[in-house]
Amino acid sequence: MKYITLAKILFLAVAITNFYSCKTGSDATYSRENLTQWVNVFTGTDGPGNTYPGVARPFGMVQLSPDNGLGGWSRIAGYSWNDTTIAGFSHKHLTGTGAGDMYDILVMPVNSRFNDDLWPDEEDFRPYSVFSHEHEWGRPGYYAVNLLSYGIKAELTTTERVGFHRYTFPEDDTSQILIDLGYALNWDAPVDTYIEILNDTTLSGYRFSTGWAKDQREYFVIKISKPFKSFTLFENNKPVISKTAHAKKTKVNLGFKTSENEQILLKVALSSVSADGALANLEAELPGWDFDNSVQEADAAWQEQLACISIEGSDYLKGVFYTNLYHCFLTPSLHSDIDGQYKAPDSSIRRAVGFRRYDTFSLWDTYRAAHPLYTLVCPEKVNDFIASFLAHYDATGLLPVWSMAGNETDMMIGYHAVPVIVDAYFKNIPMDAEKAYEACRQTAMSNAWDLAEYIKYGYVPSDGLNKGYWSVSKTMEYAYDDYCVAVFAKALTKTADYSYFFQRSLSWKNHYDSLSTFFRPKDKSGEFVMNFVAKDYTEYFCESNAWQYFWSVQHQLDSLIKLTGKEIFESKLDSMFSYFPEPGDKLPIFSTGMIGQYAHGNEPGHHVAYLYNYIGQPHKTQKLAREIMATQYSNRPDGFCGNEDCGQMSAWYVWSALGFYPVNPVDGIYHLGSPVIDNAKIKLPDGQLFEISVHNNSDENVYIQSIKLNGNSYNKLSITHQEILKGGKIEFFMGNTPVSGEKFIR
Repeated sequence: MKYITLAKILFLAVAITNFYSCKTGSDATYSRENLTQWVNVFTGTDGPGNTYPGVARPFGMVQLSPDNGLGGWSRIAGYSWNDTTIAGFSHKHLTGTGAGDMYDILVMPVNSRFNDDLWPDEEDFRPYSVFSHEHEWGRPGYYAVNLLSYGIKAELTTTERVGFHRYTFPEDDTSQILIDLGYALNWDAPVDTYIEILNDTTLSGYRFSTGWAKDQREYFVIKISKPFKSFTLFENNKPVISKTAHAKKTKVNLGFKTSENEQILLKVALSSVSADGALANLEAELPGWDFDNSVQEADAAWQEQLACISIEGSDYLKGVFYTNLYHCFLTPSLHSDIDGQYKAPDSSIRRAVGFRRYDTFSLWDTYRAAHPLYTLVCPEKVNDFIASFLAHYDATGLLPVWSMAGNETDMMIGYHAVPVIVDAYFKNIPMDAEKAYEACRQTAMSNAWDLAEYIKYGYVPSDGLNKGYWSVSKTMEYAYDDYCVAVFAKALTKTADYSYFFQRSLSWKNHYDSLSTFFRPKDKSGEFVMNFVAKDYTEYFCESNAWQYFWSVQHQLDSLIKLTGKEIFESKLDSMFSYFPEPGDKLPIFSTGMIGQYAHGNEPGHHVAYLYNYIGQPHKTQKLAREIMATQYSNRPDGFCGNEDCGQMSAWYVWSALGFYPVNPVDGIYHLGSPVIDNAKIKLPDGQLFEISVHNNSDENVYIQSIKLNGNSYNKLSITHQEILKGGKIEFFMGNTPVSGEKFIR
């Protein structure tokens, strides 16, 4: 109850009561309310969500957020709702992943009131402060907390490439601001750091680090609003008498004499290229010192981004919807400087010409729903994302798999930049189609990621080079990507390539065992691996089991239904949501959000609830969609049932709340579920609106009784991307009684 009270106070504190309007491309007036008031930036900081509560611009380079200073799974993003300590504010964070990386350029204000060490058993002295959620505030683009141990109030905001700090100090002759480049958590570790004191208000340097991404480079320039009266530089925890420090670990303590309620501001600009690049970013984006104005500008940027969809519904529903929509826009993250330069994955410095270079592509997750959402609500960003993929290809010869900070991590499976490219192509998003196809084909024909064995055997064998690691899942994911290359080839009249890749897209069948009616691991000789139990989590399935990967044939579901038989398919689909783990079953950390064998906390099953539409039982899809939205999401700190995963978990909710979901992300078809909003307006690129109106909507009325599109009766269980882009209105008439699937066609 304490948190709910705090949230209400927060919403009242930041609410803008007046309404405003903006012009669309057709000069139509599109009125909207203040939307950032509905976002709870703390959602996902408790439980398995692994999000951070700090500040970022939409798709921005900087993610400036508090760090509790302690490692561990619950603090992968640097912060856990259940902690009571803050060890500083670092400028780079991953949102909602299972990867403990980044945490670059830590800043921490301290004074003489408190001097305890958070890491007493470590060589590094780690100052910290206790804090309370009663003295912590956050909204998009603004974060504040009272550091109770010091009596210091910390406030954060940001531009795209510059973090902006404001610290309000008590009176103290020995106030300090610590800037620590040696600070590291979890997988992250510095390898080379440098600080230079340029004058009594300016510092520059760099932090090179390794972790999940092996070659991370963050150059910085820091401007301070008040000259410091003293400084002490450290190399590997030893003070040095110099204006520069260069070591694996460096830090600096800046000394100030502060009066009561005196404010000191810091601007921290980043670049992956050079300190000069960071300085240019700072001068272009944040030349002044008006912190409150920067907060307003950050809020305005988020208002504009969130206004792509306006909804009507309860206050609680708005809170959940806009909190999820907010998380969709935290990544991918801007990687290029104001002049277009960036650090490439081959470690060279390159320049983005005619586009903005982005990175942080969690593609195994986000190809499913997040990237299709971007094609609808911010297609101009998709143009840059595709150009960023092709820039990655130029540097490495391959499309990205899971790239971040100018690196390829090679984490997860599939080559899922391909469906993102192909989806964008079929939705008429501008790109160099021939080059994009070349990149897709070259990636598909490479020897990376077990593809050589996959091509040789028609599946990834259990006794192959990687000893069966995720072998079945790899085959399933590669087969889907092959299908995407095939349909791309067909569209470009590359007939031979179409035939070849379409044949490869059938490879999933090579794992099918008609006796068990599951996909099973198979060795090089073509024999199924023995001792197979479908619900077991084994090395053959990526963060999943055979139940969860059975449905990963998004491109050829009719063939899957025919292969198993409709009755078996239906029975298995029912069992998916009713066959719960037994008390003795060993569930891995990523098996969360369980409904039977369905794990909503992990991505491979995200389309499964919508598969009843394929067998004429849409009422089951409608009921399940509502159940998942109601039980697996909230706007509390524990509001995500699993890793949020760079927007994918949130995108599932946004689509489903509107009543649609892209089962096959490249076909431009959205399958209908059960919309939970009362009304929504999607702002389209040409200034048109697509309206969704839900009649008789309630928690009980989860079943679609009838549908109208632009005033005409509509009996399909799907709607296309192109139909939505025309603008207009779809109306759902809801009730509490299931309607026969015979009334609707797929």
